[in-house]
Amino acid sequence: MRLALLVSALSLACAAAPIAPAFAQVAEGPNRIFQPRDIFGLRAAGDPQVRRDGAAVAYVRTTQDIMTDSGHPSIWLVDVATGVQTPLAADDAASFRPVWSPDGSRLAYVSAGPSGAQIYVRWMATGRSAKVANLEQAPSSVAWSPDGKTLAFIMLVPTAPSTLGAPLTPPPGAKWAEPLKIIDRVTYRRDGAGYVKPGYRHIFTVTADGGTPRQLTFGKYDEGGELAWSPDGKTLYFATNRQPNWEREAQESDVYAMSSAGGEMTRLTTRDGPDMAPTPSPDGSKIAYVGYDNHGYRGYENVRLYVMDRDGRNSRVLTGGLDRSVGAPTWAADGKSLYVDYADHGVTKVARVTLDGKLTDVASGLTDGAEMDRPYAGGSFSVGKNGLIAITMGDAGSPPDIGLVRGGKAERVTHLNADLFADKTLAKVEPMPVKSAFDGKAIDAWIVTPPNFDPSKTYPLILEIHGGPFAAYGPVFSTDDQLYAAAGYIVVYANPRGSTSYGEAFANTIDKNYPSHDYDDLMSVVDAAIAKGAVDPSHLYVTGGSGGGALTAWIVGKTDRFRAAATQKPVINWTSEVLTTDGYNFMATAWFGKMPWEDPDGYWKRSPLSLVGNVKTPTLVVVGTDDHRTPPSEAEQYFAALQLRNVPTALIQVPGASHGGLAERPSQAGAKAQAIVAWFNRFR
Repeated sequence: MRLALLVSALSLACAAAPIAPAFAQVAEGPNRIFQPRDIFGLRAAGDPQVRRDGAAVAYVRTTQDIMTDSGHPSIWLVDVATGVQTPLAADDAASFRPVWSPDGSRLAYVSAGPSGAQIYVRWMATGRSAKVANLEQAPSSVAWSPDGKTLAFIMLVPTAPSTLGAPLTPPPGAKWAEPLKIIDRVTYRRDGAGYVKPGYRHIFTVTADGGTPRQLTFGKYDEGGELAWSPDGKTLYFATNRQPNWEREAQESDVYAMSSAGGEMTRLTTRDGPDMAPTPSPDGSKIAYVGYDNHGYRGYENVRLYVMDRDGRNSRVLTGGLDRSVGAPTWAADGKSLYVDYADHGVTKVARVTLDGKLTDVASGLTDGAEMDRPYAGGSFSVGKNGLIAITMGDAGSPPDIGLVRGGKAERVTHLNADLFADKTLAKVEPMPVKSAFDGKAIDAWIVTPPNFDPSKTYPLILEIHGGPFAAYGPVFSTDDQLYAAAGYIVVYANPRGSTSYGEAFANTIDKNYPSHDYDDLMSVVDAAIAKGAVDPSHLYVTGGSGGGALTAWIVGKTDRFRAAATQKPVINWTSEVLTTDGYNFMATAWFGKMPWEDPDGYWKRSPLSLVGNVKTPTLVVVGTDDHRTPPSEAEQYFAALQLRNVPTALIQVPGASHGGLAERPSQAGAKAQAIVAWFNRFR
């Protein structure tokens, strides 16, 4: 679980005076503001799991270890009746992914220690834990059988590396170079994991009391997603793609059924499009799942909730009337309805959906602690047999805690950051509705004002842009925004056209046309902030990451109104991006509809590099050295082009950081924010 924010070894290659400290030292006292070092004090709650009887909730608490410069997840328990919290196990190993046994007497979880990630089971009555097997690879998707005797999980089955020709044999005592590495898989890198180990991910079972894992699926295919048992324990349900061209079909998967003893697999869904997260009803007669139909590979499709008979017949959609994507289907105990989560206008909610499609919101304001550097919408929940709902609950002034929803009311039962924030004045976040100057379309935006904000004064402004582009910001805690505001900047962020949580039509306004009028939306957000009266229009700055990094580079290629910019992990050249990213096939088919060699002009016209000849804005470029989503070569192209044009620039390389983990290490998170503020300060 990631904290989020980060930094790097700064390769400041621009001829200018040394950058002054970005954050002034603040005296101790009740009005202290949030500082980069405070990132080490942040705590976040995630993955709440209600025990079936509703009497206890297990959750993952992530703290930041200042000695190892990393997030440390551990499992804690909340007593629902008293609110008392207790740690599950010793704090010397990372523990996560808690899963209650059907009777609630045991808790399975994954613990990562010296021997790698292993499955453990905790006997709650005795407080003792035991490792159930010696696994050679990290497990995922752990699921209990209904009788509590067996655990199913997914694990990589290694294969021998590919070879070409016979390797030479060194003489005794010789020290030769490493052997050649032969790559022949379509996807050979994954962001956050690096180069993929040779092998395929398959389903296993193991006795919950400990034993030798038994492999159930085989072949040159990857099983993925969550596993689910039928109520009688005879069947396992899962999602996979076992078509001949599966590695090149990024938007395809189907629901399968298989005997829990192994053997022949039965394909239950067959449409063109992904079907995922199969979940059997309490009586086993129906299976809920989520997915969508591919409509000519549009950029965005709503993920909908479906229910079918257990043999795959009579499939029907339950959320066809909801113009939002849903996820995490969970049956109510009586089997008459399901719970799902969905994001609406940047706010994540939990809803109950009856079998006739009626939807009722039951919780709102979920937040996600995985990436706290920026205010992305997200969160998680679970439901007990008695209807108790546990959620990750937070807001713009607080990272996620655990909340309980009872009787239609949500109550926060943990306050993990109360001590840290007790003597700090945080930046204030308020909604700021905007109308796009392009077509009058309503755009949701938020304005972040510095601690101790004085409306009679004027402040410099930072426009901060989300990635995706199919994603959404919301009223959620953000370390980046808090640090920018603490440095004396007003910050604005928004959900321009293309953002999710506003329906398919809003998202697909950029289908095969990104970047486009999302630029106009963002300029309208800046204009709206200026119109409020506290922004100095001569001191504007812009930054964003991933898709927001691409838009930052696009913006400075189209306007000189910003004094400085910082493009983070950007896409600069769509042709090179599609051919070097770990997700190339999806980008080419869904975002362009053609391969780069089929439409080179279309790729170039949408590439920020095509506008670099216009750029006059001093622009900082930031990227992780292990980024496989928008590889370092994208950032380096832009840095080189700006250098050749003599535009003030600098390249920040974040050592060891992936795309999704650019802000994973607390020290790097704080340093990155300081570097961006220092870059902007240089041009104030």
